[in-house]
Amino acid sequence: MTPVTSKICVVGDFAVGKTSVVERFVSNHFSDKYLSTVGVKIDTRDLEIDDLQVSHKLVIWDVAGADQFDEREFAYLRGASGFIFVADGTRALTLRSAENLRTQVSERFDEAPAVVLVNKKDLVADYQLSEERIEKLRTSFDSVYSTSAKTGEDVDDAIKRLSRLIINRDLQG
Repeated sequence: MTPVTSKICVVGDFAVGKTSVVERFVSNHFSDKYLSTVGVKIDTRDLEIDDLQVSHKLVIWDVAGADQFDEREFAYLRGASGFIFVADGTRALTLRSAENLRTQVSERFDEAPAVVLVNKKDLVADYQLSEERIEKLRTSFDSVYSTSAKTGEDVDDAIKRLSRLIINRDLQG
C-alpha cells in the first residue's frame, strides 16, 4: 500500500460539535461535557483504502470555533488537503457561518475537497433547517451529511468520503 499523509481542517461556528465529531472519528467516543477549543487541537487516524491501495494518514486539525477567520485561523488552514465544515442543525445561523467560512477558504487558498456535516442529527426534532435547505448545500460542498457525533451516525462515512476525494484528486494531479 502506498502511504499518504494529509492535513484536514475541521472548521465551523462555536459549539457546533467539531471536537465531538473529531473525537467520535478518532476514538469512537463522545462526551456530553462542552470544552471550548482554544487555538487548534490535532489528532490523527489511519485509513486503509484497499481498492486504491492507499494507506491514508489523516492529520486532523480541529480549529477553534469562528463565524469568520482572522489571520491566526488562516495560518492554521495553510497547507490543508481538505476541509470538514460543521454546522449545528438546531441552529440555522451556523449553516450560514459554514458557507461563509467556505467562501473565505476558497478565496484565500487553492480549491480543496470539502464536506459539510450538519451535526446533531440525534436532535432532528429541534432542527431549524429544512431538507431543501440542506440539499442546496450541494452546490458549495463536495458532499453533505447529516451526522450525530453523539450516536456516531454518518461521521465515519463523511470523513472517509473526504479521504477518498483527497486521494482521487492527488492521483489525478
